[in-house]
Amino acid sequence: MSKKASNPMKLIVSVTIVVFILLTAIIVLTNNKNKESGDVTLTKQVPIENQPTIGDTTSPVSVVEFGDYKCPACKQWSAYIFPQLKEDYIDTGKISFTYINVLFHGDESVLGSLAGEAIWNQDPEAFWDFSKALYQAQPENQSHDEPWLTFEKVMEVAQNSVPKLNLEKLEQDLTNKTYEDDVLIDDKLVSEFKVELTPSIVINGTMVEDPYDYEYIKELIERGLEK
Repeated sequence: MSKKASNPMKLIVSVTIVVFILLTAIIVLTNNKNKESGDVTLTKQVPIENQPTIGDTTSPVSVVEFGDYKCPACKQWSAYIFPQLKEDYIDTGKISFTYINVLFHGDESVLGSLAGEAIWNQDPEAFWDFSKALYQAQPENQSHDEPWLTFEKVMEVAQNSVPKLNLEKLEQDLTNKTYEDDVLIDDKLVSEFKVELTPSIVINGTMVEDPYDYEYIKELIERGLEK
């Protein structure tokens, strides 16, 4: 082979090596950033099929909240972070947002989850009003173990927040634990993805260290939208 003929091949090899080095550097830097920030990169996306979801499910960005109605920190996230996220990205159709139940606080967590699942299956739009209202009903400055989430409280919140709901059906679903299997599916997801704190927020497979850092949440979302 002549010297002139070998030059293009050398150029291709050189460019390939450079590209490989650049890609490796990007991956290393990204992993280091995740390690430094405390984020956790999951090995796969959290499945959101048949879960309460709003926004654009065809969006390249999926945001998932693992939450517990008994969790005071989740109450704060629902009150201060979620409204910003909803206004900026959900209502504008830029992302999808999914809620998954966590059962860290026993029977009351289970009851709240059963209620949410029952309302979601009866009227998906009503779920979000109920979820917001149930967090608002959580007493201020309460401890995790202080009882408040009762059958009566759930029915009261449902009646006040979504009056068009079929309350008789909700009562039957709670009594019969109609959607217990759905709640157990959520519990398995909590174990599978090693959720240890609530709220845990996952953005495109990245579980963020600080769910209250809205600027960082926006950064991850915008990064996903650019891709």
